[in-house]
Amino acid sequence: MTGRGGVAVSARALGKRYGSGPAAVVALDGVDLDFAAGRFTAIMGPSGSGKSTLLHCLAGLDRPSAGSVRIGEADLDRLDDRRLTLLRRDRVGFVFQKFNLLPALTAEENIVLPLAIAGRRPDPAWLRQVVAAVGLSDRLRHRPAELSGGQQQRVAIARALITRPWVVFADEPTGNLDSRSGAEVLRLLREAVDTLGQSVIMVTHDPVAAGHADRVVLLADGRLVADLAAPTTEQVLDALARLDPSAAHGARPGTTARR
Repeated sequence: MTGRGGVAVSARALGKRYGSGPAAVVALDGVDLDFAAGRFTAIMGPSGSGKSTLLHCLAGLDRPSAGSVRIGEADLDRLDDRRLTLLRRDRVGFVFQKFNLLPALTAEENIVLPLAIAGRRPDPAWLRQVVAAVGLSDRLRHRPAELSGGQQQRVAIARALITRPWVVFADEPTGNLDSRSGAEVLRLLREAVDTLGQSVIMVTHDPVAAGHADRVVLLADGRLVADLAAPTTEQVLDALARLDPSAAHGARPGTTARR
């Protein structure tokens, strides 16, 4: 489900302030953004730019101090805590830097966990499609300790997709992975968009990761400062360097993005 005009998520005049008085910290300062449905968008910016705060507010994990967020047709500001929890459980997928898998459950049990919590059975055809998409058909009976980091993150991606969410939020999904596993995770997120029609919004500090996206938005000091369509890694690096020369040094030399 999407909102009007094929918009998966929208933010209007979004603000987030921590503390009060002279010591207050403004993490977001009047951000206006629309995130298209069926597209892969990356959020970037220097350290302290507000990118993770933006993701948390967009996903309903944190309440903004000002402004509004819509996911599909749902206005998060109008939802009480119970309905917001249900929205996150049923309509939003999450992929974090830490895999957040339950060690006592098998890979398959971890994948279907959101449905089990909701008292729903998985659609067998969709489960097979998701499992095949992330390449886990031969690992479903393995527990997290028996899987590599990359395989655990693939379980987390499958878990995020199993509810057929309106949008998947990914917060530094390659941060705990080596370059090979990280590239595989980015390919899977890309395929979730291209093959499964998913909407993905990802925070990353890595220009190579951002180069897999259809669009990159850059924040600085809590404000939107750049918006790049179909960027290459080099274009992302150039944009970051204009904001903060030290922020562009994390790219792996000689690595190119999908585009």
